[in-house]
Amino acid sequence: MSAATRDKLLEGALRTLVEQGITKASARTIAATAGVGQGLIFYHFGSVDELLAAACRSGAEQRVARYRERLAELGSLAELLEFARAMHEEERTAGNVAMLGQLLAAGQNSPTLAAATADGLGLWIAELEKVLTRLLAATPLAGYADPAGLARATAASFIGIELYEGVDPQGAGSALDALEQLAGLAAVLEGLGSLSQRVVRHGLRRGTR
Repeated sequence: MSAATRDKLLEGALRTLVEQGITKASARTIAATAGVGQGLIFYHFGSVDELLAAACRSGAEQRVARYRERLAELGSLAELLEFARAMHEEERTAGNVAMLGQLLAAGQNSPTLAAATADGLGLWIAELEKVLTRLLAATPLAGYADPAGLARATAASFIGIELYEGVDPQGAGSALDALEQLAGLAAVLEGLGSLSQRVVRHGLRRGTR
């Protein structure tokens, strides 16, 4: 019963964030959404912020698990960008993009929420790093590009695009188009012969000295 109650509270907190926003995420509202007494929030989590933090981590784990198999099947950087567009639309429709924006804003004043949001994003970054490590290995960028750094830069870019879309949808679309152009460039590099790839690698190394 205790585990079931915790799950109800986590689900209720996520639903409250998505449907009503973080400003409405009070003990009373979350408890009503979860269908339990609000005193159970403090019994199980200690505070509303701790509950929201746990819900943030739990929600991220669920979303990453939802896409993990699809990520493992991607075969090129172009496919990764195509997947990112589809995932972005799914997450926006589900209300998770708006929720992320609110958590990022709330995290400025709440170390608890800041840490939980960073943990949630870290799950996405870890999955993305795996994909980039695998996909870059087939390009002249292997051994030159840093998959870990690229995973963080890519995650930060998509967060920015998701938040930017709220005020300028056309501009956000243009940003995604620009990223697809980079994927097209990577596809060209993948198609080069071994000698040409060695020349590209040599040029990249010289350019970073």
